[in-house]
Order: sequence, then structure tokens, then C-alpha cells
Amino acid sequence: MAQLSSSSRGRGPTIRDVARRAGVSAATVSRVLNDSPLVVEDTRARVRAAVDELGYRLNATARTLSIGRAQSVGVVVPFFTTHSVIERLRGVVSRLGRHDRAGYDLLLFDVEAPEQRADAMRDLARRNRVAGLLVVSLPIYDDEVEALRRDELPAVLLDVAHPRLPRVVVDNVAGGELAAAHLVGKGHRRIGFVGDHPTSAYGFTSSEDRRRGFRAALGRAGIELDPAMERLAPHGRDEARRGGVELLRMPSPPSAIFAASDVQALGVLRACQEVGARVPDDVAVLGFDDVDLAEIVGLTTIRQPLREGGVLAADLLLAAIEHGVHDPVEECQSLTVVERLTT
Repeated sequence: MAQLSSSSRGRGPTIRDVARRAGVSAATVSRVLNDSPLVVEDTRARVRAAVDELGYRLNATARTLSIGRAQSVGVVVPFFTTHSVIERLRGVVSRLGRHDRAGYDLLLFDVEAPEQRADAMRDLARRNRVAGLLVVSLPIYDDEVEALRRDELPAVLLDVAHPRLPRVVVDNVAGGELAAAHLVGKGHRRIGFVGDHPTSAYGFTSSEDRRRGFRAALGRAGIELDPAMERLAPHGRDEARRGGVELLRMPSPPSAIFAASDVQALGVLRACQEVGARVPDDVAVLGFDDVDLAEIVGLTTIRQPLREGGVLAADLLLAAIEHGVHDPVEECQSLTVVERLTT
């Protein structure tokens, strides 16, 4: 008979006992138990073997107590209609919306104005309304984390981090460095940047982090990003178009422009049409995200796995709701350059 850890004697094996036996994290065990497609086959087999060896069974009573208060998951998102948010939500729905045993509905709160953020956190975190909370891109503060702990409400972050909560993120600084390396490798020396204003009312930091990595990598290549070659404005395609027009009408325009998102890159491409600049002959354009439209228009971009990020976040939330795995793990997704027609 398999030997159990001392912590599990008298109450049966726990998910952490299975994790230790299989040599994986508790969140990975939860993914296997919930049939996540993100677990490679050899790991899946190892976890299944550990489950069988230890005789682990999901405690139905505990699970009923954990989700009996609600069959919904609250999702707080900024600007629901943006392409990157939609892609992430597709991943979330593929796991939570079709999860055979859980059957969770998604209760969506769309934050379109800064003052709505506090309302969203307060309303969705209200006890007995949701079984868990997924916060996308919006920063969460210490007092809010403490309130979630008091209410014993599982929460997971996507595209934003807090050290006390599980989260799925990308290294945006590294993404900016990738962008610089790609454009410098193409021979560009005079390079512009179009991104968000750094003092976002929503607390967004991704654009500024990408700019920081971009500047640092250019500096290491012996290229200074001239502040006159930067255009920072509220996030949006029209704002990016205006910034792109200003850059392209300079006496010595840039030979390449890095936009901090695909939406902004589309604005820059529109600016190129407006001033008659040929892409990529006169100016190269590089985006960030790799939303569906990027492939359609042939945009070269830094790809972050948006839909996969939604799947990862949903799996972490299932681990917390169904198995009590609240470890503040950080899943950092890889970034890659997808070269198409614009560079």
C-alpha cells in the first residue's frame, strides 16, 4: 500500500500529496483532474498514476460547499470590445463555460470608465454572488486582496500581477526588447514609438513596460530613442493614427515605428495611407499582441498567447474553487516575433 504524508493520515490524501508524489505543482494536478489541454501527456500520465497510487478522490462534500453559494464566475475586464480582451475571454469560456462538472456561467463586468473599477470589484466580490473572480488587466490593491481573503473568495489575475494572488502574465519589458531587436536586425536606426500615455487613469502599465524594454534594447545597440520620435496618448486607433501622421510628417521621419499594441499599429498603418508612405518600403510597422486582425492585414507583431492565457487563468481559478489551491503562482507566457508583410 502507498504511504501517505503525515499531513494526510486520518483524512485521506490531498491534492498536495498527489502533487508531491508526481513531482508537479498542485495547480498542475488540478489541470489534469479537470482535463485541461495544457498538460503534456507524460505529465498527465504521471499525475494519473499518483492519483491511483494514493487513492485520491475529489471530496464531493467540500466541493459542494465551495461552489454551493454560486454557479457563476465573476470576470472584470476593461473595454470588453477590444480585440485582446475578446481573445482572452474566448480562452476563459472554453474552460469555464464548457466545463462538464462545474457548469459555470460568466458574470461579466465591463469597465469603460475609471470610476467603474471600484464598483466592479465591490459588486462582483459580494459574498454568495460568485464562486470565484477573474480580473483581467486591471491592477488590484492590497485592501481588495484582503477583502477577498476575508470573504474566502478565490481570485486569479490575468495580464496583471499581485504577489498574493495566482496570475498569468507576460514579460512586457522583454517584449519591448524583442521589438527593438527585430527592427535593429532589419537595419533600422531611426525608429519611432507610439504607445499609451504613462499616467493611465486605469493603472495600466503594459505600454510603458514595453517602451522601457524597447528603449533599453536600443540603447544597448547604440541607438538612442529620441523623445521627439515618441507619441504617447490615450489608448486607441484614432489617437495612434494622429501620432503616426505627426511622426511621418517630420522633416526626417522614422524608417520604422513600433506600436505598443496591434490596435495602435493599425492606426499607424492608417497614417501611412494618409500621408502616402509605403509599408514597408518607406516605413516598417511593428505591433504587439497578434490579434486576429494582425494576420488579416499582414502586420508583423510581437505575439502573446492571448487565448492560451485565458485558458491558463481559468485553470488556475478552477484549481482554487474546486481543489482549494490558492498558491500565488505566476504563469509567465512566452513572447515571439511573428514576421509578416509590414517589416
